[in-house]
Amino acid sequence: MGNKYGFKSVCYGHAGDGNLHVNIIKGELSDEVWENELPKGINEIFELCKRLGGTISGEHGIGMVQKPYMPVMFSNAHLQLMKQIKLVFDPSYILNPGKIFD
Repeated sequence: MGNKYGFKSVCYGHAGDGNLHVNIIKGELSDEVWENELPKGINEIFELCKRLGGTISGEHGIGMVQKPYMPVMFSNAHLQLMKQIKLVFDPSYILNPGKIFD
């Protein structure tokens, strides 16, 4: 995938629990290419994770990188359910504001 989009990646993980981390490295790419190609590469990686039975988050949960890609992994119904649960426990959105839901 790095060859396709022009970036390099480093993969590492935790064999015991099956977590694989992929760090994408900008390297020599121009800012313009990086900004245009990075989201495409991330989306493709997350789609592959889903097809292989994985998920887009590991032991650290959904973060700022994964947030825009949640629809790749979760249906609209799942996202709405998550928002409803969030509202039960945090009706004023004061806990981690903007981290998963705006």
